[in-house]
Amino acid sequence: MKSIFYSILLLAVCSCQQNTNIVTLPPDVITETTLNDTDDPAIWVNPKDASQSIIFGTDKETNGGIYAFDLQGKIIEAKTIRNIERPNNVDLTYNFTLTDSTKTDIIAFTEREKNQVRVFSVPDMQPLDGGGFKVFTDATQPDFQAPMGIAIYHAPVSDKVYLIVGRKTGPKENYLYQYELVANASGVQLHLVRKFGKFSGKKEIEAIAVDNEMGFIYYSDEQHGVRKYHADPEKGNAEISLFGTTDFESDIEGIAIAKTGAASGYLIISDQQRGLFNVYDRKTNAFITAVNLTTLETDGCDVVTTPLGSAFPKGIFVAMNDAKNFYVYDFGKLEQAILNSIQKK
Repeated sequence: MKSIFYSILLLAVCSCQQNTNIVTLPPDVITETTLNDTDDPAIWVNPKDASQSIIFGTDKETNGGIYAFDLQGKIIEAKTIRNIERPNNVDLTYNFTLTDSTKTDIIAFTEREKNQVRVFSVPDMQPLDGGGFKVFTDATQPDFQAPMGIAIYHAPVSDKVYLIVGRKTGPKENYLYQYELVANASGVQLHLVRKFGKFSGKKEIEAIAVDNEMGFIYYSDEQHGVRKYHADPEKGNAEISLFGTTDFESDIEGIAIAKTGAASGYLIISDQQRGLFNVYDRKTNAFITAVNLTTLETDGCDVVTTPLGSAFPKGIFVAMNDAKNFYVYDFGKLEQAILNSIQKK
């Protein structure tokens, strides 16, 4: 019994020592609450006035929506899309080509209970999808048809726009589908270009993120690891790497890619049950540190590193919080917290 007691005491001491090395950073802004259950954010940078940028966030329920918040965390009702049937994840891109003379910024999000994805223009918030694009239509099992995660790959050379879509559950191979979003005289259409992606079978795959400039897709195979693939379909479907397999307590959730240079920056990934965010090097994917951002049970997160006015001169990091809201952080403060955490090791 005595040896067991000392073992428990030693573990407690080690745990306390480990926690003292983790830097805690409170949010600068907490958004107003949504009606049901927040999940995933996406940040639109206003090209005319960055201080008027918009934070979009999903509220996942049958009577859900895509909420729009200003940088003070207030709901912008005129930009909010309501009556969406369980929107799960959301992403956006800029300058999608509608015609030879017309481009628009867009958001794309999953509508799980309708087995479809939606695409809207930003900032006028007009639907471009004719009511929605059905996905996973060839899946023979009904529970393999429900979309969950989504990310946009905007190819820097070809200018093609792709939606990478995950689902609530699926097979151990080809869990993700990649669709090209195309506009022509008939309107905007969605075309399947490939199926790819391994799945451990342990829980589910929700969080997906794309590094457009470096050409990689990352996704969280919850309770297993973070998987990495080429974003360009022509580069094949072989998995590049699997990392983070021992760095998380349980569920591996939201992934945000903070770009501080052409190839420098961080992958910031939610360690949901531990209440922390693990930080990895953007180029090597090596683990750097963990930080405590005081959120509860974080699912999705997003980041931009461009100046958003005087309040956020280095951009913002946004994380879902399990109180029907989102936490907003000055990215300059977050980067300093990461550096401080490294120094305390």
